[in-house]
Amino acid sequence: MKKRKGVIIMSLLTVKDLSHGFGDRAIFENVSFRLLQGEHIGLIGANGEGKSIFMNIITGKLEPDAGNVTWAKHIRVGYLDQHAVLKQGMSIRDVLRTAFQYLYDLEAEMNQLFAKMGEASPEELEKLLEDTGRMQDTLTNNDFYTIDAKVEEVANGLGLNDFGLDRDVHDLSGGQRTKVLLAKLLLEKPEILLLDEPTNYLDFEHIEWLKSYLQNYDHAFILVSHDIPFLNSVVNLIYHVENQELTRYPGDYNEFLRLYELKKQQQVAAYKKQQKEIANLKDFVARNKANAATARMAMSRQKKLDKMDVIELDVEKPKPEFNFKLARTPGKYLFETKDLVIGYGEPLSRSLNLSMERGQKIALYGANGIGKTTLLKSILGEITPVSGSVQLGENLHIGYFEQEIKSENNNTCIQEIWDEFPHFTQYEVRAALAKCGLTTKHIESKIQVLSGGEKAKVRLCKLINRETNLLVLDEPTNHLDPDAKEELKRALKEYKGSVLLISHEPDFYDGVVTDMWNCEDWTTKVF
Repeated sequence: MKKRKGVIIMSLLTVKDLSHGFGDRAIFENVSFRLLQGEHIGLIGANGEGKSIFMNIITGKLEPDAGNVTWAKHIRVGYLDQHAVLKQGMSIRDVLRTAFQYLYDLEAEMNQLFAKMGEASPEELEKLLEDTGRMQDTLTNNDFYTIDAKVEEVANGLGLNDFGLDRDVHDLSGGQRTKVLLAKLLLEKPEILLLDEPTNYLDFEHIEWLKSYLQNYDHAFILVSHDIPFLNSVVNLIYHVENQELTRYPGDYNEFLRLYELKKQQQVAAYKKQQKEIANLKDFVARNKANAATARMAMSRQKKLDKMDVIELDVEKPKPEFNFKLARTPGKYLFETKDLVIGYGEPLSRSLNLSMERGQKIALYGANGIGKTTLLKSILGEITPVSGSVQLGENLHIGYFEQEIKSENNNTCIQEIWDEFPHFTQYEVRAALAKCGLTTKHIESKIQVLSGGEKAKVRLCKLINRETNLLVLDEPTNHLDPDAKEELKRALKEYKGSVLLISHEPDFYDGVVTDMWNCEDWTTKVF
């Protein structure tokens, strides 16, 4: 318990002396953490520092090597689990209603008690009336009788109405599934909300809705996000993961940056001051230890040196460096579509006659589920259109970054790059991965144990080492930390080829693209 201005604030989660690692790669070392009622925490750090691992440890999905994780009793915790199983045959509406399963169970129990009343003795009836009254209050206080309205409100806020609440969840894409799970989690309204990259599959309108929802959220939450404007608008506390440590900073992300920079400057100043003192002490000892008259003073200085707690500067993490290689100049037109209708059996668009010219950098935008990714795959020939045709230009060298990679990968990072570029030496493979901001530990790890951001950097490594004149990028910033995102933006600005880009972050493509295509103008879906 903690007292704040006369009010007792309860500790909901306490983490003490937590240590964890994989093989010889340490992730956390003696980390402590506390979550109090009402705190809105942003959990931040570079890719691979352990944000998602921390979330997995506190939710019990991972067992730490050492330390304790203690939750307050009778607390409901909600976690956005993107790997949760959604049963075939259930509609989106059915899944969202399961958020209130505990209330449906309570109603069933209450009805059973009502059924017993006809045969109850006066004493039993009084007890039954007391129990059912308490249950009725719980149902009323938790808005049980307006569940359908609440389902509609959250579904509409996150855009689930766009693909129909009666649609079978088995037919949804990965991004659509994640939106359903997020909506269910928000409807549960737990005392503690754990959100790992919730904006990755949301378009701008629905990010704004989620922002407003979290700003008004009465309970506590921990949020992992690389979307800085979003973070700044919803958190009041930052926990920064770096060098196996977890450091608390009051305020939003901008305030964290100010305090973090100040802390680094103070650390460097203290380091320089101490190094000067160490040099003076060593010099004194060296000059005086052999002299009988001053040997005692030299010994005293040596003892001071031996006891000194030496300040070490934090090791700077390698910053990514993305420079795309340019292939030979393509023809004037990169692609043209003729009466193209995209979709998987059912049309997702009206008849499209589009073209892209050499030098254009185009952002596709619009609500999720209307066919942006489908359009890219149709242009690239990865899926067959419903009707119409696509004509690709001459001398095209396309680099494609997919939004979702579903297949398991047992390669190490080194093997993954070597398979793609067999003429590289091992030194060149390691150097290429290091340029993308990956450390030696990451480079030697298997891809399947990497974080989402580290996996994205491996894929970008393949892209920047291949000569291209057209980059087709589907949500490339999902999972990337701010440094990597900023560097990718710079690289795309300087790239002399053409770019066809899907992104839900206007801040990212602003200043990069020459044209914007609103896919909502072409969709057959009704908004």
